[in-house]
Amino acid sequence: NGSIAFEREEAKFHLDEQGKPLGVYFKVQKEANQLIEEFMLLANRTVASFVGEKKNKKGEAKTFVYRVHEKPDPDKLDRFANFILKFGYYFDARRGKAVAQQLNALMGQIKGKSEENVVSILAVRTMQKAYYSTENLGHYGLAFPFYSHFTSPIRRYPDMMVHRLLAHYLEGGNSVDKEAVDELCEHSSDMEVRAAEAEWAGVKYKMVEFMPERIGEEFEGSISGVTDW
Repeated sequence: NGSIAFEREEAKFHLDEQGKPLGVYFKVQKEANQLIEEFMLLANRTVASFVGEKKNKKGEAKTFVYRVHEKPDPDKLDRFANFILKFGYYFDARRGKAVAQQLNALMGQIKGKSEENVVSILAVRTMQKAYYSTENLGHYGLAFPFYSHFTSPIRRYPDMMVHRLLAHYLEGGNSVDKEAVDELCEHSSDMEVRAAEAEWAGVKYKMVEFMPERIGEEFEGSISGVTDW
């Protein structure tokens, strides 16, 4: 369907009862996880389509909370294409709609290669950040024209807004105030960024706790990014 399939490996820590990190492992999505995620995606898409596709006589849809993801920045795609060329991978950043298909093909090519980690990380960084909005701009990464957060393994406030709006509209309610929901969407997007930063800070803290006993040891590493400075 043109969606982009990035495989995710999440670093986790084995902790003792006091929270001290004892070891590191990678959490990899298995088929059961992927199946459940497909059902979740279908539910999210169905709810967003149900509300978003219905228009009034003026051609306007009722106010709703969408999870939107815009097209990649062309300059970032150019830099990405130039970088992976050094590994022998060709990527045409000018082809617009073919970007998703090219990225999927690239993910297949790099699987199991030594450069898989750095290329996949940089590919993710070329993508725009998803956010919440009352403007339905579609979800580029999933290739869905309508998408929202109706169901998830965690309960977000935007999920609650969607539940309440859906119930309101199923009861025949009129479109709610767009400006007020816009403010809540902006706030939710900001809080999501703060939560992600807090989560990453917690992981880094556990990394620091884990390493003092290993000072002097040698480890293999991989480059995760390149900057001008």
